[in-house]
Amino acid sequence: MAKIFGSLSQSLSIGIVLMVALIFAFHGSLIGSDTALWTMGFLRAAHVWAGILWIGLLYYFNFVQIPTMPQVPAELKPGVTKFIAPRALLFFRHGSLLTLITGLGLSGGYLVQALTFSEGFRVIGLGMWLGIIMAFNVWFLIWPNQKIALGIVDADADAKAKAAKTAMIFSRTNFILSFPMLYTMVAHGHIGAQ
Repeated sequence: MAKIFGSLSQSLSIGIVLMVALIFAFHGSLIGSDTALWTMGFLRAAHVWAGILWIGLLYYFNFVQIPTMPQVPAELKPGVTKFIAPRALLFFRHGSLLTLITGLGLSGGYLVQALTFSEGFRVIGLGMWLGIIMAFNVWFLIWPNQKIALGIVDADADAKAKAAKTAMIFSRTNFILSFPMLYTMVAHGHIGAQ
């Protein structure tokens, strides 16, 4: 058991197999009879999973890593900056991309109505725009600056400090935007369209 639980890839594989087994057990009959409904359900599950990965790491950075780093002794910081942060940022940015892609896929025929805040689509439209802005921040502001701050891209100490500050500001921006974004995602499906 320790070998299975000690391996991320084995644990991930088991989790996916269990999910697929549940899909077939509860909704397997829809695959042939209502492919569109089954596809939307699959996209929704992937969207929620990717969103948890993305926002979970956003919260890790903002609740744990950013506030803790100033207290970490200098000789221990490379353990975070060379190993933990790059790996976390890999899953963070790809989680944002998968969340965005699956979210757009879920919008199906109402993408334009949502993005233009048409009647009945304002709540989800706002959530979509917040998600798009947040994903943009991840890929075009946070990640490029983190590469400099972490030394993945060569830069002098002043450039690293400036990049770290910029990455932190946009990480905090996404942290702030995550609260209304999460509300709109839940509200659209459960409180009613606006």
